[in-house]
Amino acid sequence: MILTTTPTIEGRTIVEYKGVIFGEVIVGVNFLKDFAASIRDLIGGRSNTYEQELVEARQTAMEELKARAIAMGADAVVGIDIDYEVLGQNGGMLMVTASGTAVKLGY
Repeated sequence: MILTTTPTIEGRTIVEYKGVIFGEVIVGVNFLKDFAASIRDLIGGRSNTYEQELVEARQTAMEELKARAIAMGADAVVGIDIDYEVLGQNGGMLMVTASGTAVKLGY
């Protein structure tokens, strides 16, 4: 399965567009991570706890996208875009959405 942000795949021809697909993930950030991040805000530096949450959420959204493409009989997903949103009353939820077009490839 080829996953790309580009609209085409070099050396391959798109022979069928299967449709627009999405992979979504919503994760909560717990109190301990919030506390650790708030200390980082005070003293400066990167928040490894939030960065790791972001990496895992993005990877999960991409895996979801890939699984949906496979279920549609696609060979690739082109034009992938990844969006991030903060949700919840206190911004305690992170939503990551990956979208793209599932396609069938020829040679």
